[in-house]
Amino acid sequence: MANSAKDLQLIELKDTISELNKLVGTLQQTIVSLNAREAELKQERDNLKDQVALLTKKLFGSSSERRVHSRECSGQLSMFDDTENLDIFNEAEAEQDPPAALLEETEKTTPRPRKKKTVQAERFSGIPVKKIRLDLPRDQKNCPECGSPLKEIGEEFVRRELQFIPAKLKVIEYYSVNYSCPVCEEEETPHNYKGKSFYPHHLHGMGSASAIAWTMYQKYCNCVPLYRQEKDWAQYGADLSRGTLANWIILNSRECFAPMMAFLKRRLLKRKFLMADETTTQVLKEPNRRAQTRSFMWVYRTGEDGDVPIILYKYSETRAGENARDYLDGYSGYLMCDGYSGYNKVKTAKRCSCWAHVRRYLVEAVPKGKENDLTQPAVQGLAYVNRLFRLEKEIHEKHQDPDAIKQARLKKEKPVLDGFWTWLDKQTFVRGSRFEKAIVYIRNRKLYLETYLEDGRCSFSNNASERSVKPYVMGRKNWLFADTPDGAVASEMVYSIIETAKANGVNVYHYLTYLLEHCPSPHTTDEELERLAPWNEDVKAELEKMFQDEDKTGSVS
Repeated sequence: MANSAKDLQLIELKDTISELNKLVGTLQQTIVSLNAREAELKQERDNLKDQVALLTKKLFGSSSERRVHSRECSGQLSMFDDTENLDIFNEAEAEQDPPAALLEETEKTTPRPRKKKTVQAERFSGIPVKKIRLDLPRDQKNCPECGSPLKEIGEEFVRRELQFIPAKLKVIEYYSVNYSCPVCEEEETPHNYKGKSFYPHHLHGMGSASAIAWTMYQKYCNCVPLYRQEKDWAQYGADLSRGTLANWIILNSRECFAPMMAFLKRRLLKRKFLMADETTTQVLKEPNRRAQTRSFMWVYRTGEDGDVPIILYKYSETRAGENARDYLDGYSGYLMCDGYSGYNKVKTAKRCSCWAHVRRYLVEAVPKGKENDLTQPAVQGLAYVNRLFRLEKEIHEKHQDPDAIKQARLKKEKPVLDGFWTWLDKQTFVRGSRFEKAIVYIRNRKLYLETYLEDGRCSFSNNASERSVKPYVMGRKNWLFADTPDGAVASEMVYSIIETAKANGVNVYHYLTYLLEHCPSPHTTDEELERLAPWNEDVKAELEKMFQDEDKTGSVS
């Protein structure tokens, strides 16, 4: 019995030990799982902290991408240095292990040349000058000592003033003078004749070309909404509602600008280097769509190839790639744009991708407080990209010929690119991190990021088209939305005319007035439209004459 009791006790102890072992194993698995979960939650927390830091920087920080190249003292990092200043390797080191190449060298920068101070005469060089002589009164032109007449010996500059001449309104009423032949009246076959204007009047509403151009200029150049313009017109004594002003813009742009828009588009599609971008807009009364639904305004412009610039806008309800495909139908050449995959539907275009977007993704991937830590992968990537930007600037400062630019790019930038791709292939990342987004973005666009090497006229970044989008974005912040699709189409046409005029260096208000006065029709030939284009030298001479005439009268009616 004793042996039997001991055996039972032993069996129970073994079972207990087995259960405890199972419990220990379960607890160990639970600990491992909890540790993994803790690590996952910590990583998620870090990702969210980085996201908050990024959003805070975007909300309250500087939005400028200007580079600062300076060090307070040699060998010491400055708290004011940007992460994008870390250019610390040369082309020969691009083939080395990237961290080693980055950490072994110190940054070599050249001081930024100080901008030449502008004198007053240069600041007002485009404004007519009226010279006023400060002379002595007639009764004081004799010497008070001896009474002899004073002799003029020269003049001395005293001061310069900028005078503002406010606008004035006047109503012009046209009357035709009628004539009849008295001889024919006696023969009972009267012939009557009426006076006619020098050019046909095509404008809608009672606004003159100058008044309509001023309304367009105020809204689309100075970002003044129509409800504010309504109050401004009232100050001058004109009772004009915002609805009237809107009709002036919509009807007259449709009548006078559409033929020029079609001509500019035909010229645009014949070019070999284009750039594109898009931004959101809001149109309230789109058919079968809610007022809150986002619409889009696209911008298509010529590249940086040295030919006359053309900048065109296009409104669409969606961001679908078909919009770009349909607008660029018939185009064959290089297309610089951002990372949006919708541009891939433009099959006839050879796509280039923007290096400025690559830099932005890497900047956002740098952890807070690690901006100058060269052990951070994002900082290493920035060093490569910044080197490319500096080389690009040096090449364009030294060379103007496209073939020379191409050869210089292949010689100086291609080794840096090879080192960058080598570095990129070695990178690992944490899922959900900003560095992952940067690496995935770059890897998906590697094919397009080297296209610019094929021709010296290809752009390195899409910054030019982004600058062309900015006027629309600034205006949108003020007038907020378009009420109808007709208003959005009018905006696309007026913005296109204005930005193309700006890019060609002509006075925007005078050119709008000029185009409204000449009012091309659908039957106007391309040769005639070419003579109305803002790059035409005769047009520039006409606009200069308008400016001089305006100075003589002191106001524009």
